[in-house]
Amino acid sequence: MTKQSDTPRVPDLMEAVFDTCYLLFDLIAGILFFAFSHGSPLFLLYGILTWTLCFGDAFHLVPRVLRAVKGSNEKIERQLGIGLQISSITMTVFYILLLYIWKQTFYEMTAPVMLEILIWVSAAIRIVVCMLPQNNWCGEEGNRKLSVIRNAVFAVTGICVIVLYVMSGNTYGYHMTRMAAAIVVSFGCYLPVTLLSKKMPKIGMLMIPKTCAYVWMIVMGLQLLF
Repeated sequence: MTKQSDTPRVPDLMEAVFDTCYLLFDLIAGILFFAFSHGSPLFLLYGILTWTLCFGDAFHLVPRVLRAVKGSNEKIERQLGIGLQISSITMTVFYILLLYIWKQTFYEMTAPVMLEILIWVSAAIRIVVCMLPQNNWCGEEGNRKLSVIRNAVFAVTGICVIVLYVMSGNTYGYHMTRMAAAIVVSFGCYLPVTLLSKKMPKIGMLMIPKTCAYVWMIVMGLQLLF
């Protein structure tokens, strides 16, 4: 594959700015969690959660920023593919961390055993599927069958975490049902993109509200911190 263009397009540059601001927000938010946690397991977990999101997404977003500025070439396209694989795995870890954040936030409540098992099993299956070379992460077509499988089990993980945050409701006045709403938004935007974007590229615009939903989740943690 040769370099496609030396002239960056305005929409691509806008996306690059958005992605850069998002990664910087995550980086700074993670620093704040660690700096002001005072050893609190809850906010240390929020810090780990935030940096897991930041560094995982960076593997995919940094190549996108470079592509927007410099144009596409074989090296960048390969980095994008590998970045997608890494971010798919770290995104799964993100939801496992949300489980433990729920446990630390609502320490007087107990997660249903079957719900917790479902979160772990579905997350483990997704990670294993993501690691299979048959996914063809660096190819233009990918592997639709494995894409459906890995995102179906990911949806199970997300639904189980949503149930937890709905269960806790407004306990302690934290209004953490907003976390459930943010997860619904993120999945509602992410799943159509990952399943349909190769045939309908414009649907990729849904990644903007999906990213904003993740920012919202981090902001909820910052509100508890401060």
